[in-house]
Amino acid sequence: MENMASRPRRLSRRRVILMGSLPWLVAVSALARPAGAQASPPSLAPAVRITEQTSGTPKLLQAVHAVSERVVWASGHGGVVLRSVDGGDRWEARPTASGDSLEFRDVHAIDADTAWIMSSGSGAKSRIYRTTNGGASWTMQFMNPDTAAFYDCLSFGRGRGRTGVAFSDASGGRTNILHTDNDGASWKLLAQTAVPAPLPGEGAFAASGLCVVHGDARAVFIATGSPGARLLRSRDGGRTWDVENTPFTRGTVAGLTGMAFKDSQMGMLVAADINRLRTDSSTAVVGITTDAGRTWELRTRPPLPGALVGVAWVPGVGSETAVVTSYGGAFVTSDGARSWRTLTNALTTGVSAVGTRAWIVGGSGKIMRLDW
Repeated sequence: MENMASRPRRLSRRRVILMGSLPWLVAVSALARPAGAQASPPSLAPAVRITEQTSGTPKLLQAVHAVSERVVWASGHGGVVLRSVDGGDRWEARPTASGDSLEFRDVHAIDADTAWIMSSGSGAKSRIYRTTNGGASWTMQFMNPDTAAFYDCLSFGRGRGRTGVAFSDASGGRTNILHTDNDGASWKLLAQTAVPAPLPGEGAFAASGLCVVHGDARAVFIATGSPGARLLRSRDGGRTWDVENTPFTRGTVAGLTGMAFKDSQMGMLVAADINRLRTDSSTAVVGITTDAGRTWELRTRPPLPGALVGVAWVPGVGSETAVVTSYGGAFVTSDGARSWRTLTNALTTGVSAVGTRAWIVGGSGKIMRLDW
């Protein structure tokens, strides 16, 4: 049986860290550095221009997925789903059949027409929808039948018969990983023999949509939060899994929060103590792996306090350029997290990059585009 005493804590942490009423701390102009923030070396990174974009919603946005430098999708609370086909100069709402009753904490798109959105919540509030006409209509592909499960993130690979993976907090003493190999037309809960046994109360943080990611078509990773900050890994497109321990911060409501993998081997992960959303200053919260999680090198945390929740490589700028989001701001590194430049001290959640552009989303419908 699942340790039911831990269940309220796991659900309550998501209610705490993902409240739609949380405002951004402040909107700042390009490369603004808040008073007291650690200065960065002038040669740290190429110049980046920040553009505030108009989302048309006051709701908390939690996930963003850039398909190209022009096609971008975003999702969040209040049933909000947004799409842009011009790099975010204009964002259009894409209504869903659920109205404003669901929290869409993850989105994954492959072009301007085809995308999946995932809502998070207990039982039937966790759902997966797909559109093939740019969000004009949606088909529900999955509704969670387990009242004790809470789905956190999803990711899809590439190619024909696209495989997908979705992860839920453990329930009934088992690890919950959904798998599809037909673009989500049908989803299967993997057998317990195909997945690692969970730690008591193990789950993930549904904060940025980045707790499940693909490195390539076959390499898939799941970052767990409390209590163990473990990395689950699949080498066969999500059909079977093993697990690696990590050196990141961990605790009752602390662990891995987001990740970005360039390929099947190299990734940057972030972690946080969610008990201290605005004040977290834990040091073991940024790390690099070059061998799919077998070994790790912890790197420097960004200069401002706050729980880190998202990370994205920026492939067109430099091999070590990445953006990290947090409840204390957003930051860029050009040397693989050895040093950082503060972009904003606003509350930020989801992040996605392609080419020389990145998008950051956060509270009160805020969207920022970064251009190098």
